[in-house]
Amino acid sequence: MLSHICLGIGDFERAFSFYDPLMALLGHRLRFKDAGKPWAAWQPAGDDRPLLLIGAPFDGGPAAPGNGGMVALLAPDRATVDAGHALALRQGGTCEGPPGLRPQYHPHFYGAYLRDPDGNKLCLCCHRPEG
Repeated sequence: MLSHICLGIGDFERAFSFYDPLMALLGHRLRFKDAGKPWAAWQPAGDDRPLLLIGAPFDGGPAAPGNGGMVALLAPDRATVDAGHALALRQGGTCEGPPGLRPQYHPHFYGAYLRDPDGNKLCLCCHRPEG
């Protein structure tokens, strides 16, 4: 369904330092990194799409997160949601909702919400029952 998602960033090295370990934890591999543009992208370990890209806005203006926009990153289990949320906070992210069940979405939805250092909203989530 999705080809790629691109998130605008203001400080490439800071953003890369935030996303690279988080994407590795979720099982995704770096597809490319070009600090000269600046941009980078990750892809699923076993496929070439979808991509998650970070980069300076194409129009040269400042990066600004949209109101109501969010990227939800799928985790294989609840422990990875917990670990990813903790890692993101250590890397300069801010909490928008700690890890936990969100039964208002469905009985097994386990998620955590955060913002990256540029203010982009992310969700780390698992849809599977525990165990």
